[in-house]
Amino acid sequence: MADSSIDISSASSAPTWFVRLHEWREQHISERMFVLILAFFVGFFCAVAAFVLHWIINQIVYLLTSSFDAGSSNWLYLVYPVVGIYLTSLFVRYVVKDNISHGITRILYAISQNRSRLKSHNTWSSVIASAITIGFGGSVGAEAPIVLTGSAIGSNLGKLFKMDSKTLMLLVGCGAAGAIAGIFKAPIAGLVFTLEVLMIDLTMASLMPILVSCVTAACFTYIFSGDAALFTFHLDNAWTVERIPGCILLGVFCGLVSLYFIRTMGFCEDIFARFKDKPYVKLVIGGTLLSLLIYLFPSLYGEGYGPINLLLNGASEADWAPILNNSLFSGQAEMLLPYIALVLLTKVFATSATNGGGGCGGTFAPSLFIGCFSGFFFSRFWNVNEIGTYLPEKNFALMGMAGVMSGVMHAPLTGIFLIAELTGGYSLFLPLMIVSVCSYLTIILFEPHSIYSSRLAKQGKLITHNTDHAVLTLMQLDSVIDRDYMTVGPDTDLADIVRKISQTRSRVVPVVDAAGTLLGEIDIAKIRNIVFRTELYHHFTASQLMQEPSAVLSDQSPMSEVMKTFENTQASWLPVLDQEKHLTGYISRRRVYTQYRKMVADMSED
Repeated sequence: MADSSIDISSASSAPTWFVRLHEWREQHISERMFVLILAFFVGFFCAVAAFVLHWIINQIVYLLTSSFDAGSSNWLYLVYPVVGIYLTSLFVRYVVKDNISHGITRILYAISQNRSRLKSHNTWSSVIASAITIGFGGSVGAEAPIVLTGSAIGSNLGKLFKMDSKTLMLLVGCGAAGAIAGIFKAPIAGLVFTLEVLMIDLTMASLMPILVSCVTAACFTYIFSGDAALFTFHLDNAWTVERIPGCILLGVFCGLVSLYFIRTMGFCEDIFARFKDKPYVKLVIGGTLLSLLIYLFPSLYGEGYGPINLLLNGASEADWAPILNNSLFSGQAEMLLPYIALVLLTKVFATSATNGGGGCGGTFAPSLFIGCFSGFFFSRFWNVNEIGTYLPEKNFALMGMAGVMSGVMHAPLTGIFLIAELTGGYSLFLPLMIVSVCSYLTIILFEPHSIYSSRLAKQGKLITHNTDHAVLTLMQLDSVIDRDYMTVGPDTDLADIVRKISQTRSRVVPVVDAAGTLLGEIDIAKIRNIVFRTELYHHFTASQLMQEPSAVLSDQSPMSEVMKTFENTQASWLPVLDQEKHLTGYISRRRVYTQYRKMVADMSED
């Protein structure tokens, strides 16, 4: 798996001890065993990153809000989020100097377009930025930043030891899986997340490293933070067959909520994108909106795990009443259902305002939050109006989490296993499956891609489990362009053209003007009848012999379009032009198909 074309001993920047370590490793440790060792360290560092991030967030939240009076609203909710977004934007602009938003989308992009290479700063920058954002009240999650951090750890460890792109992809998957396993103490969910969301193919070669990373991350998280689960849940009311209709309807409801979440997020992102060159305008818009929403609905502050635990453990209005604390509705138990509905509707705006205003965070936790509130609202509304068989609110709040996650992420298995592992709710495994599947079947009627993959899918840069599509996505156009060609001008006579032909291995000679713009091309096979007639050498020019190419390709064309163009034209060579229509090179049909077959064979290996 190591890249034999790179000799680490020749790298002047590598310390002597590292070179010796690398040489010893090559002699004594097999490649497969070394990948397992790297997976172990990836899992360990993921657990450390998750622990550090949550510790920083908890410390900031405690320092800022521990003195608040639970019985009334607090004006500081108008200040803290703006300060957090501003500090985060300064950190990103002047320290990181790179875009670190949309963490999981960036991983998908790295896998499909950048040979699974993530920048080294991604191993720490998202942890600091998201800790500031969330600690000061940003209504986003820490999961996507940790997944990006874990994947970057895997990618950079692989680069350090000169692993090839295939192994780098596996280590990126190990980092993502370890991050989910560590932050939630859910190793199975970490494995499934990598398969469903990052679409890493499960083979015997990839299964063990991912499992090692997941188990390692989960074990060290238990060591660092104890046995306490992120969410607590105790089943008081066992599931019965009579609740199947309620579960099905909840699944449909969660699917529609997921659609609302995805569409509204996209709408808000488009608005903030209009001000991408005006950071202070984004800060004012995003900070103002977020502060007002948190002031009205304090449940929107931060990740929202406190309100989730209230709904998962409450059994009466007295148990649920604390969710109204610090809000304008405090002490008004009769406003619980309207409050839940308003929070459910506004959470997506709070999340969009946080990221759009300059903060850093993911949509993983918001989908759990919205799912919990959706399940509670559905069951509470059902019970208050006595629609049918009683639906335990806490059970349906739990199932709602799985439902909305399945819809938003297009990952029903991740939703099922994550919620079951998080809460120990395996006794609700069947209803979790019903809700998750119904939610997924509902959302795919409207949205074929998840909130993470939709941006890349629109650009044709998304890897899927379809081998043909995955190979074409992984292939880089630049890697098959042949720049070793000879050009002629339109006034070049046949004698000079013949001289050029003797110096090239291509069957076509491009004709370009002084600016490098392609005017046409000369097919050597079609002028064979006059090439050897020296008396005609000064009677023909390139402009007389050239013809239009069968088709032209853009240097931005996806490989799927390149392959389709070759199939439609049956051409052997096609020119590639840049955005100014200047010739950048040629692509050989034989070279494209040779590389395609090689990548298919590599991808099919275990």
